[in-house]
Amino acid sequence: MSSADIVNILIVDDLAEKVLVLKSILEEPGQNVLTAYSGTEALRQALEHEFAVILLDVNMPDIDGFETAALIRRRRKSAHTPIIFITGFADEMHTAQGYSLGAVDYILSPVVPEILRTKVKVFVELFRLNLQIKKQAEERIALAHEQAARAAAEEATRRSAFLAEASKVLTSSLDAEAILGGLARLAVPFLADVAGVTLLLEQGERWTTEMAWTFPPDATLHTGRLKAADGPHDELRDALERALRDGEPQMRADLETTYPPVPFAAAEGTQPLRTAVVLPLRARGRILGALTLALGDARPSFTPDDLALADDLAGRAAIALDNARLYQSIQESDRHKNQFLAMLAHELRNPLAPIRNAVEVMRFIGAKEPALVQVQDMIDRQVKHMARLIDDLLDMSRISRGKVLLRKEQLDLVELVRGVVEDYRMSVETAGLRLDLYLPSEPLWTVGDPTRLAQVVGNVLHNAQKFTDAGGRLWIEARRLPDEGLAEIAVHDSGIGMEPAMLARVFETFTQADRSLDRSRGGLGLGLALVKGLVELHGGQVQASSEGPGRGTRIAIQLPLPMNLAHEPRAAPPASPACSSSHRVLVIEDNQDAAASMEMLLRLAGHQVQVAYSGPTGLETARQFSPQIVLCDIGLPGGMDGYAVARNIRQDPTLHATYLIALTGYGQDGDKSTSRDAGFDLHLTKPVDFHELQGVLASVK
Repeated sequence: MSSADIVNILIVDDLAEKVLVLKSILEEPGQNVLTAYSGTEALRQALEHEFAVILLDVNMPDIDGFETAALIRRRRKSAHTPIIFITGFADEMHTAQGYSLGAVDYILSPVVPEILRTKVKVFVELFRLNLQIKKQAEERIALAHEQAARAAAEEATRRSAFLAEASKVLTSSLDAEAILGGLARLAVPFLADVAGVTLLLEQGERWTTEMAWTFPPDATLHTGRLKAADGPHDELRDALERALRDGEPQMRADLETTYPPVPFAAAEGTQPLRTAVVLPLRARGRILGALTLALGDARPSFTPDDLALADDLAGRAAIALDNARLYQSIQESDRHKNQFLAMLAHELRNPLAPIRNAVEVMRFIGAKEPALVQVQDMIDRQVKHMARLIDDLLDMSRISRGKVLLRKEQLDLVELVRGVVEDYRMSVETAGLRLDLYLPSEPLWTVGDPTRLAQVVGNVLHNAQKFTDAGGRLWIEARRLPDEGLAEIAVHDSGIGMEPAMLARVFETFTQADRSLDRSRGGLGLGLALVKGLVELHGGQVQASSEGPGRGTRIAIQLPLPMNLAHEPRAAPPASPACSSSHRVLVIEDNQDAAASMEMLLRLAGHQVQVAYSGPTGLETARQFSPQIVLCDIGLPGGMDGYAVARNIRQDPTLHATYLIALTGYGQDGDKSTSRDAGFDLHLTKPVDFHELQGVLASVK
């Protein structure tokens, strides 16, 4: 391959590690991958080189990806260079802005290598084809009359524009049906009077075909869908079936069939077809479908250029359909993974509930033997630790899918940090550590989700405690950074510290500083990854620093401080009243240990309690017992789950005012929304804090 055949690809990203990954994916014979680490450097490269495609990161420090794309478009040399944005998040506003600046596609980070190679390959091939077409046009101009040369150039431009439009259609969606319909409409009338794009189905019917055709003389475009069971049995179908079976192109001349097919025959009547070609769509050794093109009386045959273009189009269509199926498979795998995580959390939380309840029962009874008290505290700590690991695992899954919903409000970071530190103080001091707090005298007002920001500070503080041995020190400081409009919350520890290699990876998922075989520090390596994800969702950043092993670690969280906030103190929430009255409480729970331990706790707290172990039994008991409060599990046996129980209770006039609490191992946002829609007043996730539950019961009138 000569140097003239080498195609340039430009990767623009300010993170060297991402550039290295993208470059390693795209380096292939005939492709020269150039890199730039800023928008300014990318503009210089665009002036010096011609690129088949530019991969452009959206977020960069000097000028962002959108500004860089706009500047690239202003230069005549790069005005039509395809730009693919690479970003971690893509919403409609960003998508519209990107396409308005000339982007041809988005790729979400982290990238899937096969999808990236396939999408880039489309533009590399298109670039080479454009060069080839231009070269052929130039040769024709040199050999033929000026008018003939001009006509050839115009035809080349027309075909090039067609291929460019085809690339746009094929890369604009990862939905197979959208690709089928778009490709059929694109081919008519440019390549054929009738076009059909067939997709082989993995289940059910054998295939489905998206069709497009025109009626002379006005050439109105019509579309429709054919299924194998409904399609006509004619020469064209025979050619399609053979192409799907054998994987070989099929040519038919002197056809004696008409279009459109009978299911779509309209008042205009039908038109005869004379010639047809059926091209199999093959990708990675599999036949995915076929592209059918047919001509009527006006164009009785295909030219060699038409067939070459059709073959090229079929190849691109096969790649696009394969990408769509790959994406669908990834989405399905992700859905199964999320279902598994939800079920895993449920199954892990269920046995924690009776353990925690049993500890509370022992505390209610009031056994004061030191050894027993020590064991109670030990069990309680380990249950809380297990619950924290489960929550971290699910939170990280939600952040990675962009499913975290922030409930933002105005808040004072000083008070938030003070509250978190007081929550952790007893745990830190029990571990034999000194805890110091340094806060400014003035508030630090921001807008954020107080629960999630408290989780951020708590995770960092918990991490510092975990990696600091008894006798060490933790200290937390909050301050306003000068002239930057930022607040910084820094957690220092005198613990084991980190080497530079670990610092670079400390916010990655499943990264742990504790590499010893005994795993004495514990954890899944998700805490700081959660911190990074939640802080970035608030528009901030987090950094780690350490002077080396044994010299402690500093984790600094920086959050924006918006200007012109109305600094009005929020009213303090009312304190939970003590449980001074007895209620009739029905517990519906199929886990007998969980039910028995909750019954014991509630009776010790002075309530009248009955227990049911299934949904139908729970409904019958509710109608006889008339409870004021129902604690109901969601995953109940017997064909009636907790949601159905709640709906039935809400439909019963005698139980309409009953306060319903979902007490379950299912704790994701969708579970809470579903329980609310079913009629539950409150959703609590196992293992529940009984003191929190007491406050809820006391508030029910």
